[in-house]
This record gives sequence, C-alpha cells and structure tokens, in this order.
Amino acid sequence: MAEHRYKAVVIDLFDTLVTWNPDALPVMQFRGREIRSTTPLLYAALETALGERFDREKFSEAHASVYTDIFSERGKADALEITCRERFARTLKILNVDERVADPLAENLRRIHMARVREVTKAPQPRIDAMKKIAKQHRLGLISNFDDSETGHLIMHDTGIRELFDAVVISADTGYRKPNPLIFKTLLDAMKLAPADILFVGDTPLDDVLGSKGVGMHSAWINRRRHELPEGIPAPDIIIADLAELPAALGLQD
Repeated sequence: MAEHRYKAVVIDLFDTLVTWNPDALPVMQFRGREIRSTTPLLYAALETALGERFDREKFSEAHASVYTDIFSERGKADALEITCRERFARTLKILNVDERVADPLAENLRRIHMARVREVTKAPQPRIDAMKKIAKQHRLGLISNFDDSETGHLIMHDTGIRELFDAVVISADTGYRKPNPLIFKTLLDAMKLAPADILFVGDTPLDDVLGSKGVGMHSAWINRRRHELPEGIPAPDIIIADLAELPAALGLQD
C-alpha cells in the first residue's frame, strides 16, 4: 500500500483511462489479409475529391508506407509528434495530389478517421469511479501520446469527468511525445507542481514508467498481462492490473 505523499495523480489516456475497440472498425483486405481499419470510411471523400485518379490500393500502400515512416520517427530520441493530419498530407503528397486539393482533403480525412476513433473509444465505469475517488484527495492531470488534439480533448470530455482534471496535455498540442521530458514539463508548468509531488500512471514501460521517472515523478505501472519489466526500465513505485485498482493501492477508503 502506498503512502499518501502525492499531491497529484497524473494519468495516461489510452489503455489507462479509456479503451478503444478496433473490432468495431470496418473490415478491409490489405496485402492478402483481412484487417480492421477506418480506411474504407475514407473512400467516398477520396473519390469525390480525386475522381478517376483515386486508386484504393495505391492509397492504402502509400498510407501504410507513411505510417511506417512516422512510427520510426516517433521512436527517435527526441520523440516528436507527427499529427494525424500530417499523416494524410504526406500520403496525398506521395500520390502527387495538387496542394490546393490536398490541404482541405487531408483535413477532411482526419475528421472522418477521428470521428470513428472517438466513436469506438470508451472509459469503463470502474475506471471512472476510481478517478472520482482519487479526485477527493488528489489533484488530477493527464498526459496522452495522441496525434489529434481536437479528438483527444473530445474523448476526455466524453468520459464525463474532464472537469476533475486540472490539466490535460495531448502530444499533438505540444509537438512532443512521452518519454520526451518536455511533454512532462508542460504538465508540470500547468499544474505548478514539483515532479516529486506527482504519481504518474500508465501502461507503457518506456513512455510512462521511464518517461515519468526520468523527470523525477513517482510511477505506477498498469501491467494487466503480468509482463516482466523490460531491461533498462526503472522499477515503478506501484504495479496494478487496471486503473480501477489504484484507489486501493493508494490506501483510499470507500
């Protein structure tokens, strides 16, 4: 059981507070296999904007290539964020779409894609209840690696507990992703707290545990599958299987 030494509890968003359900996405064939993706939802907008020039297979291949590049870029030491809109803009550039068409089209594709992501993302009630309980004794904050600012904030409002949080930091707002210390500094500045005052809670060893420990915060690791902590990751202060268990780990009474 943890001592009551934290002034604030700051959490991750996806797979910590909310869970998204990819099984609710449309099915498509890609590279000889069946996958779930928002891509089929984009076809109508692409066909309207590009007409006969639009080729579904070429678009899917270009988009996959861009996503692979972005994944690699995000993994570099500076952990920069590349937004969802930029991802579609790069894809359209590969397809040689004129900028006058590509700019509004990239925004439209972002909107369509993110509308479905938001639709299939929910916060389980036990996690909501846990955060309400924690909020009675601790200030709350959130840092999320998410590539769309508008949707990240909307998902937070969808939980029904946004008003409990003093600060919500989305990587698309800052240009940095966890574990980059600059995104944690943004949160610290917003909450006007010292790192040692904060317990950071997340499910990813590198982004959440190493990132928060690296700036001097305490850390709680959500290890729902009982994995071993990867080599090079400092030991978290608390280990739980789900956010719903955090009040008990903090010694909070019903």
